[in-house]
Amino acid sequence: MTTVTMSHTEALARLGHALSDQTRASILLALREAPAYPSDLADALGVSRQVMSNQLACLRGCGLVTAEREGRHSWYRLADPHLAPALSHLLRVVLFVDPTCCGPDECTCT
Repeated sequence: MTTVTMSHTEALARLGHALSDQTRASILLALREAPAYPSDLADALGVSRQVMSNQLACLRGCGLVTAEREGRHSWYRLADPHLAPALSHLLRVVLFVDPTCCGPDECTCT
């Protein structure tokens, strides 16, 4: 059994933070396929370039994406090759939500 360290839990917390926002989650899923320029990501996801810039900065801060300079522009890719298959595996996870306590607007589960 692998020993879980504080760095493991910190890494999972950073991933959880990244996935807690729909735009950031969409960026990670898009970058699973291939590196991309921010403007292309913004167009594909239907967000402004400013929103994209802010979300990419967050993902860089979490250590999940890296930027590569190419002339005057930068393109982004996932920081670790293990992240793409991990995201694919997460997509296969089915979470059960108790319909008696969670609705579209509020969750009262305890």
